[in-house]
Amino acid sequence: MNEEEVLRASLARLREEHADLSTAIEALEERGSDPLAVRRLKKRKLALKDRIAAMDDRLTPDIIA
Repeated sequence: MNEEEVLRASLARLREEHADLSTAIEALEERGSDPLAVRRLKKRKLALKDRIAAMDDRLTPDIIA
């Protein structure tokens, strides 16, 4: 596997984890669970979003128009 394939595989895994966190957060909020746990999951989800954006930037060439 070259670097791009590794990045794409990691990106897919991170996107899946991000979606799983969304589902978990929704379920916890519906049940009225511990607000601290929800906040922690949201913080983790935001960190994943940042990592996903960084990987997307590495995979997408910077085009100056």
